[in-house]
Amino acid sequence: MKKKRSKIKIILIILACVLVLLTGGWWAFSVKVYNDNINQRFETYEPYRFSVEGFEGLQRTKYEFPSDKGQMLTGYMYSAGEDQRGIIVIAHGFGGGGHNSYMDCADYFARHGYYVFAYDATGNDESEGDGVGGFPQGVIDLDHAISFIEESGSFPDLPVGLFGHSWGGYSVCSVLTYHPEVKAVIECCGCNRSSDLFEAGGKQEAGDIIYTMMPFIKLHEWLKYGKYAVNTAMDGFAASEAAVMIVHSVDDDVVPIEYGYDLYYDHYRNDPRFAFVRFEDKGHNDIFNDNTYMTEFNARFDKWLETLDYDYNADENKNRFAKDKADYIHENLDQERWYNRLDNALFERFLFFYNSHLK
Repeated sequence: MKKKRSKIKIILIILACVLVLLTGGWWAFSVKVYNDNINQRFETYEPYRFSVEGFEGLQRTKYEFPSDKGQMLTGYMYSAGEDQRGIIVIAHGFGGGGHNSYMDCADYFARHGYYVFAYDATGNDESEGDGVGGFPQGVIDLDHAISFIEESGSFPDLPVGLFGHSWGGYSVCSVLTYHPEVKAVIECCGCNRSSDLFEAGGKQEAGDIIYTMMPFIKLHEWLKYGKYAVNTAMDGFAASEAAVMIVHSVDDDVVPIEYGYDLYYDHYRNDPRFAFVRFEDKGHNDIFNDNTYMTEFNARFDKWLETLDYDYNADENKNRFAKDKADYIHENLDQERWYNRLDNALFERFLFFYNSHLK
């Protein structure tokens, strides 16, 4: 009987060891996938870069400020005119570089009576950092940006509003936990939890297997970022009295609408603090834009692809195609139409929202 119990005990120990090894291996693999996809450095694609000179009357002043580990972040205060009624802080999205892609948004708000502070998050464009690190870093950087505006003595004492898209959308809501003094927030295409951003993308690539990775991803973010990783947009809403506008499109395939808008709408649809703007067909990256011009441009670009005398998808032609593509964009992009793609009707709603609450 004792020998039998000893064998069972040995078997159980072996099974436990195997389970630990398998669990540890899957944990390590999950973290590697996360870092390979998220912890990268991102630069704005040069052919599509905005220049401040392309916006008539737009001025900006450069600032540098430290984030959590001492890495210096670069930001700019944009203005156009006098008698500004508030400061709008822009938190950019993930993967396309820093705030440059949102300069047209900064120009719009600056021309309509606001200072706009837009910065590059860790690991993006002009800011330091070998990589982004992880999604909670966006909240940390925004936390430091708001504190810099309020405490450095370099900026006028005006009410602060936030504007964020995608990763920045999540960040401007979550950060309310640490800055309940913020008066108004516009969140576009964001989500509730930092881990949602990885889950949404991973589900497209790997299907339901992503759910076996998520406990390890959440643990990884918590070990690395602590309170910032577990704090959610919903936590930010609860900690603040800020007015909040939520904007999302049903066909968003980057951050599906159920990760943010639907959750917030179910909870806050009868709360006068909240305004909801729901589109059917504006996607993710172009939620702000009138896409008439880019639809035309992309159609011409596709025809140009057909004229190439080499396989642009082949690895050996990667560098050649990158140069040819950049040259094509430089030669054919209509700068005036590119700089004026914003959906003016939507931005008029944004402006009315800020005017109503930044007092």
